[in-house]
Amino acid sequence: MLKYGSILFVFLCILEYGTGLYFHIQNTERKCFIEEIPDETTVLVNYKVELYDPRTGGFMLTNPGVGMHVSVRDPDDKIILSRMYSSEGRISFTSHVPGEHVICLHSNNTSWFSGNQLRVHLEIQVGEHAIDYANIAQKEKFSDLQLRIRQLIDQVEQITKEQNYQRYREERFRQTSESTHRCVFWWSLTQSIVLLTMGMWQMRHLKSFFEAKKLV
Repeated sequence: MLKYGSILFVFLCILEYGTGLYFHIQNTERKCFIEEIPDETTVLVNYKVELYDPRTGGFMLTNPGVGMHVSVRDPDDKIILSRMYSSEGRISFTSHVPGEHVICLHSNNTSWFSGNQLRVHLEIQVGEHAIDYANIAQKEKFSDLQLRIRQLIDQVEQITKEQNYQRYREERFRQTSESTHRCVFWWSLTQSIVLLTMGMWQMRHLKSFFEAKKLV
């Protein structure tokens, strides 16, 4: 598993809702988030970086040259995305493997930092919530009814993907439980055999001792 100086784990119980938050980082700090995502699901990440201003005690917009490096890894620890972005942007990727995806952000430039603190606003949208329906309606020239039908179709598809993902998780849990049960069974059996063997050896040893002392 990935090792980082500072890792922030965010688990979503319901995947269809977006996650909006902000966090603070230092110059060498890396923040990572875990998203449980079904396969073939679009994920949209919106972020904005602000720099702490010690004169006002607040946060201000950073210089255009300040950027954030974003990387995404799938459950098999394969890199889906890894590149440098500006101080404010939108990142989109599609999952191809169901499971926990790790999204990490950090700055690759420390010269401008001077020990100041960054505030990163982050919003993660999964599934149909990552689709820009206003842009689709304008591009495809959909009516309100057609757009609503398109939204309902996307929602049904997302629900199907989530149900498949839940079945996948249940199967993984069942396999883990069966594997644990087998390990416990064989460990208990081994302990019993060892105890029986030790008991028989001790009995034979005591019998030989008593015979040598002519006590029996």
